[in-house]
Amino acid sequence: MSKKLTVGLVCGGVSPEHEVSFNSARNIYKAINRKKYNVEIIGVSRTGQWQHLPEKAFMKVVSLDKKLGRALSLVPGQTNPIIYKSGKNTFSKIDIVFPIIHGPMGEDGKLQGLLSILDLPFVGPDTLGGSVGMDKDFTKRILKEGGINVAPGAVLYKHEKPKYQSLIKEFGLPLFVKPANMGSSVGVSKADSLKELKTAIEAAFHFDYKILIEKAIVGREIETAVLGNVEDVQASGVGEIVMEKGFYDYESKYLSPDAAKVVIPAKGISKKDLKKIKETSILAYKLLGLEGLSRVDIFLTSDGEVFVNEPNTLPGFTNISMYPKLWEAAGVGYSELVDKLLTLGFERHKRSKSFQTVR
Repeated sequence: MSKKLTVGLVCGGVSPEHEVSFNSARNIYKAINRKKYNVEIIGVSRTGQWQHLPEKAFMKVVSLDKKLGRALSLVPGQTNPIIYKSGKNTFSKIDIVFPIIHGPMGEDGKLQGLLSILDLPFVGPDTLGGSVGMDKDFTKRILKEGGINVAPGAVLYKHEKPKYQSLIKEFGLPLFVKPANMGSSVGVSKADSLKELKTAIEAAFHFDYKILIEKAIVGREIETAVLGNVEDVQASGVGEIVMEKGFYDYESKYLSPDAAKVVIPAKGISKKDLKKIKETSILAYKLLGLEGLSRVDIFLTSDGEVFVNEPNTLPGFTNISMYPKLWEAAGVGYSELVDKLLTLGFERHKRSKSFQTVR
């Protein structure tokens, strides 16, 4: 019998999606195959401290604002680069990390860069893929260059004075305003008037120094789940977000889930449109240098045009999250999906270690 490997499940973080991360992590924790893996829970507090969390505390924690476990230190270049900050006991050797920290400092390439320096295999995209896939501005530039439709819009930095009337004249109303680097629709607003546009821009700048103002695309909100490393990329079927009113913001995702209806599979999608959506999602995934997993959010217009809204480079695994539900509908159960993601992490790390590091 082969020796069990140890997964370091990293959750929490310093972003506004802190609570969502713990909800995702608990589902992943339950799904990891204990015949193959041991699991150590690493919680990152709101101030950035890494802690080894006991299971009992982890299963109850909503927000890691205080010390609930032993503090950890990171030591690059060691056989076991994650150790207890103090004390005699030795922290378990981590064989692979499953990072499920959403948003900035979690899925934007920064954590991925740190894990690469520690020489640890990990689930999800690498530093470059995480960085460009998280920044909506660079995402749109790359996708547009690759021939994929994206919503017309403008980029605005906090030091710049907004030209409200010019924005309305060029792109019309309504407009969507969103932080360039944020997930779960945090800081996103819909503006139907000049007054609302001013409020939306101010609100978005609470979360990022760079924001996007985008023309509203009228169409169905379609999502697909993408899985794989560059050698073999697959897309699931498609789901649809149906709103009675408003748009799919943070509140409707997590605080008032009855406001949105998730339909899997999406109804009334022709074979031609389904093929186009899946091909576009895979192309976007490859253009952005993503690996491991991503959820790609699409707008499908009434005349069959496909617009990529954005990828989610480390999608949620909460009870309402679309990514695992889409794969479940495709016949890949939760535990099998998690196992595949871990395998992909090991494979990419092995590939990266195969290249020469000296001349």
